[in-house]
Amino acid sequence: MSRHITDRIYGNIEITEPVLLELVQSPALKRLEGVDSAGYFEPHFPGTSRTRFEHSIGVMHLLKMYGASIEEQVAGLIHDVSHSVFSHAIDYVLFEGSGAKQHHQDNSHVQYVKSSGIPAIIEKYALSIDYILDDTNFPLKERELPDLCVDRIDYSFREGVLFGEISNSEALEFLNALRVHDRQWVFTDQEVARRYADVFYAMNSKYYSNVQSAVMFYSVGSYLKHGLKQRYITLDDLYTTDDEVLKKINSHLSTDTQLQKLWTRMNNKIPYANDPHDYEAEVHVKSRIVDPLYQADGALQRLSDSDPIWKTVVHNELRPKTYYLKFSDTE
Repeated sequence: MSRHITDRIYGNIEITEPVLLELVQSPALKRLEGVDSAGYFEPHFPGTSRTRFEHSIGVMHLLKMYGASIEEQVAGLIHDVSHSVFSHAIDYVLFEGSGAKQHHQDNSHVQYVKSSGIPAIIEKYALSIDYILDDTNFPLKERELPDLCVDRIDYSFREGVLFGEISNSEALEFLNALRVHDRQWVFTDQEVARRYADVFYAMNSKYYSNVQSAVMFYSVGSYLKHGLKQRYITLDDLYTTDDEVLKKINSHLSTDTQLQKLWTRMNNKIPYANDPHDYEAEVHVKSRIVDPLYQADGALQRLSDSDPIWKTVVHNELRPKTYYLKFSDTE
């Protein structure tokens, strides 16, 4: 038995391993088909909708391509199942507007997975759930910024193409220039490492941590907090899908004027200013940058060690961005 998935970056992906097939069909994974990867980007960046499910499939596929163990492929496939609706927007609901780290999903991952049906599937195939949930076992899957890991590689390819920073063929060129050496992701030479790093830098500057993303995170967070406060939704609803939550909260639009305002903001229909001297919300946004390794004269070299300009970029971009937002409808 096998399943074929058509991926927008890698083309045909065939899944044959029984444990992976069963996990892909599980409720925990299928829910991710209804969870946007970024939050609620479409009104702010039209044409860029993508789901946590497709990203999870891409991560699993890349790990298989590069010879990762079945355990690491499983870990890659399930790495995002603990994301709430609207992904990282949850940090702006639970942590008083601060998304400087965007770490709620990471912190809740083990507990969420263990309370789901995933352990039973994994143990059915004589695999250890505790081993799979320990990221130290899987350096290809997970590393701290600014190192490369499969998570960053897939979403940078996927979103680079969606946002028009690279073409599909350029994404595949980067992929073909990647190698695994001593359980680390390594580019074949300095030139391709720098080109990839520049693409990632552009994505961070224009989309991941720019002011429009701050507006999106803050407005979605405010909308969800209002829905929780008014008991239109419960905390359990945050682990359904984006559309289910929208339907529940928006059923109150006709009678809730505050909700109407928040919904209009969330859909990018209200002008805003970013001014540290006149604002209603100080919003922090996580910033991302990579500092890839590459091969040089038979040895591994880090881009920042051979490029002083890049060292400065990495230093600056690892710091969260802060914005001071005020909407024109503020009373």
